[in-house]
Amino acid sequence: MISVIPEIGHLALLLCLPIATALAVLPMAGAAASWHLLQRSGPLLSSGLWLFLAVAFACLTYSFLHDDFSVVLVAQHSNTALPSYYKFSAVWGNHEGSLLLWVFILASWTLAVAYLGKSLPPDMHARVLAVLGGIAVGFLLFIIFTSNPFERNLISPPLEGNDLNPLLQDIGLILHPPLLYIGYVGFAVAFAFAIAALIGGKLDAAWARWTRPWTTVAWLFLTVGIALGSWWAYYELGWGGWWFWDPVENASFMPWLAGTALIHSLAATEKRGVFRSWTVLLAILAFSLSLLGTFLVRSGILVSVHAFASDPTRGMFILLFLAVTVGGSLLLYALRAPTIKPLATFKLLSRESWLLINNSLLAVSLAVVLIGTLFPLVMSALDLGSYSVGPPYFNKLFLPLMVLLMLFMGVAPYLNWKHNRLTPVLVRPWYIVSIVALGIAMLAVALLSQRYVTQWRFGAFITVALSSWLLLMTLTHAGLKARRFASAKNSSAWQGLASLSRSYWGMVVAHSGIAVMALGIGLTSSYSVQKELAMSPGAVADVAGYRFVLEKLEDVKGPNYSATIASFGVGRLSDGTLVKGLPIRLQPEKRFYYAAKNVMTEAGIHGRLTRDLYVSLGDSLEDERWAVRIYVKPFIRCIWLGALMMAAGGLLVVIDKRYMPRPPVRTDAPSDTVASKEQAVV
Repeated sequence: MISVIPEIGHLALLLCLPIATALAVLPMAGAAASWHLLQRSGPLLSSGLWLFLAVAFACLTYSFLHDDFSVVLVAQHSNTALPSYYKFSAVWGNHEGSLLLWVFILASWTLAVAYLGKSLPPDMHARVLAVLGGIAVGFLLFIIFTSNPFERNLISPPLEGNDLNPLLQDIGLILHPPLLYIGYVGFAVAFAFAIAALIGGKLDAAWARWTRPWTTVAWLFLTVGIALGSWWAYYELGWGGWWFWDPVENASFMPWLAGTALIHSLAATEKRGVFRSWTVLLAILAFSLSLLGTFLVRSGILVSVHAFASDPTRGMFILLFLAVTVGGSLLLYALRAPTIKPLATFKLLSRESWLLINNSLLAVSLAVVLIGTLFPLVMSALDLGSYSVGPPYFNKLFLPLMVLLMLFMGVAPYLNWKHNRLTPVLVRPWYIVSIVALGIAMLAVALLSQRYVTQWRFGAFITVALSSWLLLMTLTHAGLKARRFASAKNSSAWQGLASLSRSYWGMVVAHSGIAVMALGIGLTSSYSVQKELAMSPGAVADVAGYRFVLEKLEDVKGPNYSATIASFGVGRLSDGTLVKGLPIRLQPEKRFYYAAKNVMTEAGIHGRLTRDLYVSLGDSLEDERWAVRIYVKPFIRCIWLGALMMAAGGLLVVIDKRYMPRPPVRTDAPSDTVASKEQAVV
């Protein structure tokens, strides 16, 4: 019996287009004509859009879970032997399904703005929803006319599917794309607020306060998504790397850089009414880079493990949509630019100046990544030769900018808004912390060099010194700020810490996370040990103070694959002697997937905060020997711990009481007098 579920899904998807069109037109017209009935149509239309997209997504999911191979997409990306949880993730493990997820998440953001943003002025609320509706129209047209996920083969449906790409048969596919898309698409909200403010002519402190929590939520999801993708590549690809400056990796990193700058710029606009033009441009840029990432992944111009091999005509559609979106928004900005003037002044030595420097460094870093990513593509498109831009380019240009950024990050919290004087009270913590950080770095590098290598690693010294300096500067400022609060209220130090705002603690946790991440990057890059060798059962390898013993090899059967599992016993060495035997067990695998006829590596990893033991199998050799890669990676987990701390910092900012739903606020910007009294930290 032929299921009608795909037809129901397709019909629901088609009905979304007129609803999204109405959402793009009616609230905007209502705001322009002050017609309250049309202004208030946004939440109802947003609900309808979300409901029908949910039905479409549910129908596609049903088709995958029930092996309906009459749906071309299911036949191409699933299999009866595929476990159910992978069938679920296979819904978005392809071009068409991932686009449906993309627009469904957009509808979810729109629904959230519709009902959580009711405290906004009605005209602003209507314009924001209309802009989001317009974006939905563009992507629905793309899906319906170029990427229909419900296309069917009813004449001769296959009895078995091609299976999901073995690389995607991992929990990483279940979590990584949705989290990444929530971040990607979330910047559409910041974009919508910027366009709505430009149309309404109100780029003020209230606008920044409305925009900031939505932007921060998108940023924290993108942070977690990128970190999870890095972890997925680390354990799944078998090469022990966590970042390779792949073009599609860069495509997710560039919106993150723009979003980071946008968050800080919004803080300055909210507090002092400055950087309004800069903030608008960053909001446009962050979403434009998200669209650029969509284009790179789906255009067919990239060869990447992350890219969908798609028809280039699909890429041209996205490119046209990108041109219309960016071009239209920049034209609107150009028309409004003469009216956008700073509402406050500031001196060179002020928090505003430091934020401007930080954002400038982020912008230059973004330009470095953008040029390195697009240069080979542009040269190839112009038939000017084949070029490759790899890690050496990015590391030499990007890393020094990050060093400067961390230095300025450590100082910025100590500066007040508007103006500061270099007094001993202000400067004393800087040089005290600097001396302590240098001492920590010298001790740490001495110990690590003795443990892993014999020579001094200057890069590791700089990393530890800089990370320690940023962490100590951040925590010291928190202590000083808490002491001032406690002294003013005659309370204890603990009460002073508790009196600090969640937004401030968000800054502390996020900046500390950057320090922890930088520490992990620097130390694992300087002290990682790698050894490649051929091993058979009983073979022994000593690497970086650990003994690895290949105890046995066995063949096993999985649900849709066969595998060879190697069992390693690992123990700690002291003066060449094992300590407590071989208590650690590692089981790397080599899998052969039947349907796809692909071979995949599953690494064996034993992790601690201070190091990872990592083993992967290569090719089978003669005489029961296997090529084996063994890695010892110090402090690599600090990379992902730091990313989670950054996301936690963003969450603390979002739940600050200033951003809780409230009645409509005044839209006039704070005066210099009022703003100078607001000394809360970004």
